[in-house]
Amino acid sequence: MDPDTEVESIFTQINEEADKEEEKKRERPPSSYGSMKSDLMEEQIEEELDQVFQLPFPAVLPESTTHQGTGLQMIRSSSPETLYTMTTQQTKPPGAVVIDTRSSDLEGCSENDDDDDEADEILMTHSPEPPEPVEPEDTTQPDENSQPGRLHPEQALPHIFKSIQNAVTELTYEDLLKFKVSFYQWEPKISLPQVMEGDLLDFVDKILEILGQDRALMHTISTLEAIKKNQEADVLKNKCSKALIRYHLQQSLMLKYKIIHEGVPQPGKQNRLNKVYIEPLISTCGYGGVDPAHEFRAHLPSPIQVPSADTFVGVNNLFRLQKDDGKPVRTLVTTGIPGIGMSVSVAKFCLDWAELRANKDLHFVFKLSFGNLWRLRNNEVPLSHNLSAMEMIEYYHPECKGMKYMEEEDCECVIILESFDCYQTSLDWQNAPVINDNYTKAHPDVLIVNIIRGTVLRGARLWILGRRAAVSQIPSQYIDIVTEIQGFSDEKVEEFLTLRFSSAALSTKIIRHYKRLPSLIVLARQPLMSWFVATVFSRCYRYQGYGEHPPRLTPFYVHIMMIQTNRRLEFYCGKMDHELTWSSDEKNLLTKIGKMAFKMLEKNTNVFFEEDVKECDLKLTDVTVCSGLSTELPAAASGKRTFCFTHFSLQEFMAAMYVFTMFHTESRNVLDTALHKPKIFKFKDQTKSAASLMQCALTRTLASPLGHYEMFLRFLCGLLSPDCHVNMLEGFLYPHKSPKVVGLDDVQRLLEQAILTAEGNQRDRVENLKESLREMIQEHE
Repeated sequence: MDPDTEVESIFTQINEEADKEEEKKRERPPSSYGSMKSDLMEEQIEEELDQVFQLPFPAVLPESTTHQGTGLQMIRSSSPETLYTMTTQQTKPPGAVVIDTRSSDLEGCSENDDDDDEADEILMTHSPEPPEPVEPEDTTQPDENSQPGRLHPEQALPHIFKSIQNAVTELTYEDLLKFKVSFYQWEPKISLPQVMEGDLLDFVDKILEILGQDRALMHTISTLEAIKKNQEADVLKNKCSKALIRYHLQQSLMLKYKIIHEGVPQPGKQNRLNKVYIEPLISTCGYGGVDPAHEFRAHLPSPIQVPSADTFVGVNNLFRLQKDDGKPVRTLVTTGIPGIGMSVSVAKFCLDWAELRANKDLHFVFKLSFGNLWRLRNNEVPLSHNLSAMEMIEYYHPECKGMKYMEEEDCECVIILESFDCYQTSLDWQNAPVINDNYTKAHPDVLIVNIIRGTVLRGARLWILGRRAAVSQIPSQYIDIVTEIQGFSDEKVEEFLTLRFSSAALSTKIIRHYKRLPSLIVLARQPLMSWFVATVFSRCYRYQGYGEHPPRLTPFYVHIMMIQTNRRLEFYCGKMDHELTWSSDEKNLLTKIGKMAFKMLEKNTNVFFEEDVKECDLKLTDVTVCSGLSTELPAAASGKRTFCFTHFSLQEFMAAMYVFTMFHTESRNVLDTALHKPKIFKFKDQTKSAASLMQCALTRTLASPLGHYEMFLRFLCGLLSPDCHVNMLEGFLYPHKSPKVVGLDDVQRLLEQAILTAEGNQRDRVENLKESLREMIQEHE
């Protein structure tokens, strides 16, 4: 049915019930906005009504609902009580401007009005100007930093209400009817009575209450355009442009982050971020983010500090931090080891802002990625070597095209620059030319330097995230605060595992199962590994009888190595999911990193330096940034750059992986060098024997202090298991159809004999020897 026909049927129905309802509607309740009068003469009102009655279909206006002696009265019979309408109940504040509602919204005049006495009376509203709405106190967002967490006035409800009201008021009576009918037709949440009953303020009040201010604004604009009122729509767009830009940014962020993408996407099995999110510990004191806890070592060779609990800050309060001089931070840097949850923390920050859960005082939040900027610089746009800061923002956020608000002094916005390590070039902080405005075009390298310097996008706050070895190149004078994500506490790990499953029994089983391995307890404090524990064990518990034995530890570390290598291919090499095939470069990189880890283990150290990397014929960036296996520690007193693996047990695993790879692919027993035998005395079959390899490993372990080689021995036994070196690593680190390691029965006898011997004179070694044997012989359940 077209709008004109529907309007005709509506008025026909109203005409039939007119006589019955006349007296009831005369006794209408007073409006919460006060009585309203028109700014037109009554004679003009009568002329306008005459024109409306000349429509090509028979229509009768609703009967008058005014009191005796009053010009006009608004219908407020079923108006929902919103925050805005409640505030209008207050007394008119001093200096308030009277709202002009025109006459196009009037539904009729009282038959008993004295035309002679009131002919020259201008009908105006006596409604008080609505004051600012009283918002509830935001207890999660302290306001001592002059950031009360409230929306900007041009993005808040009163401004949207008045703007919609003014736009619709400009319509003639006939256009208003068409507008309401069209609004109803294309909005399923609005019923016909809600559209047609009441006056104009009732209508605006209802749509804001039912649809919310953003959707009501968008639907009002689209409806005005649908009835060919483009001028009114453009005026409304201009008045509410700041709210519209925020709305588009919110929708984009909600679409991107409402669902968390974990592992290989499976249709229908994605989780909502708000459902499974557990906030990691974020500290304002950065010590490298490496957990020093270890199953055997109470103290690592080179001690690693951990931050105290009083330095932790919530992700939504990062921009509540202050500099030493008490001013709000402008440039915030957040680091963390790979897999610690930086991307998920960004997603939560953006989603909470988009859903108005936190940081409402931020007018805009722009999410950019250094990975995207790197591709933009090299591939996507031919003119990318010459663009301005605003063009860069508009490229990724087209809704911001032509936006001028970034120049305003009071514009509160945050630009999130994630994955600084993905911008794979050195930036010239000393010699890059200075840019002083947002519209000067420059090379992306120069643009990024000036953004971080603060000469471009001066009013914006920056949140830069990346691995420490990458962000350490940013000069300290451009950074206000450095924060570091520490991961989960043991209590947060349990909470994470509990939230992920609807079955409390399954959660309890998984929590009890992973706690059977002390090393896995430490490993699970990394959010990535918490997710991995949940995913693996939830699948394993589908099989009857699973959980009788403790889980094997080696497969978890194999997966860490594989996940981080695949991420390297994806993030730094630009490979797609179906292109994640390991070349000789990946195999050589892992083998050389393993060689360096083995040398560190022999030296009994957990840190390495640039010369150690060069000694193994490696590039520093490949090891400390791209591999995902190591990180940079805060500079030592000497100023020398110091690095370590993301956990000491990962160093022990990589050392074992190197020893096993040399044995499996080159038939070399690198442990045999400790015997210092000349090569002419080595037997060829001995170097190929798994028993010989294990004999050397046992000799080293039992002859060294407790904890030096214990985890190394356990990982080596785990890699000897066909479940690891065939089922997991074949086709990745080792060629397809490579032969299995033979002679495992001899290895088993050696371990059993070592256990019997240790029970007599080295009882503290027995438990680890049993665990090493179980790592090798226990089949995958």
